[in-house]
Amino acid sequence: MTVGRDRAPGWAPARRRIEASAHFSGPDGPRPRLRKAIFTRLLDLFAWGLRLTPLHGRGVRNALDLRRAEFDVEVSGLPPSFDGYRILHVSDTHLDVLPDLVPAARRLLDGIEVDLLAVTGDVLGDHHAPVALSAGLLMDALRGVSVRGPRLAILGNHDSEAMADTLESLGFDLIINRSIVIERDGDRLGVTGLDDVNSFYTEAARQALGSSQEACRIALIHSAEMADHAAAAGYALYLAGHTHGGQICLPGGRPVFSTLTRCRHGAVGLWRHGEMIGYTNSGLGVAYPPVRFNCRGEVAIITLRRPR
Repeated sequence: MTVGRDRAPGWAPARRRIEASAHFSGPDGPRPRLRKAIFTRLLDLFAWGLRLTPLHGRGVRNALDLRRAEFDVEVSGLPPSFDGYRILHVSDTHLDVLPDLVPAARRLLDGIEVDLLAVTGDVLGDHHAPVALSAGLLMDALRGVSVRGPRLAILGNHDSEAMADTLESLGFDLIINRSIVIERDGDRLGVTGLDDVNSFYTEAARQALGSSQEACRIALIHSAEMADHAAAAGYALYLAGHTHGGQICLPGGRPVFSTLTRCRHGAVGLWRHGEMIGYTNSGLGVAYPPVRFNCRGEVAIITLRRPR
């Protein structure tokens, strides 16, 4: 059972103001959209050149070669009833960019049973794609998953404010700058979700980290850029995405770009900030260009364990 509210009052107007402005907003202040526009143009040129080589086809095949990461995480203060609690963590699906990922994801996920589904943003890939198309492809990919408890979602930097209503209509609980409580056999687990902090940060996001008073808390935040604030607030586990694991990496999986403005130690996989454990999902999908090198797309099944 979950208790709590899904969205903070005034969240949507604040988000729309930033979406319409000439700047993105992060924890360290505004930055001009022109910088992102220049980077996007350079990516377009790279993608155009890549399509002229055999590497493009190989990169697309790499993007379709998904993995299912399954691991246990010891969570400080985890209540006894939540020992063995299974979370399916999905992020950065971007399925409108590469729809062939849907059957690949179905093969990976069909028959999976979990206690909680957590989608940490960027359902949308192409900013011009209809949000209903991207969300519908996500639902198709998840069709074979059995979720015993909540289906939670937050928004990413690619998602417009309109994505919230679309996901809610499909059965997700959007927790945006708010906290909820999951109750199980008399025990309680707090979950706080924030709006995207990479591009649409407001002070309401930072304030929301203090809205949960539960002894054990999980943060769902699109990027790792609030890791220091979440650790200081006493969160035990932080689930993120955003970086795609680099998507195009050097041999050995080292990202060429992390796209993080801060807390760059949380760019890929498992990490720690103080007493808090974090996991940055490499993402199910891809941003443009739709290729991967030295970095596999993934979904993660995380089993919570009490410390030994």
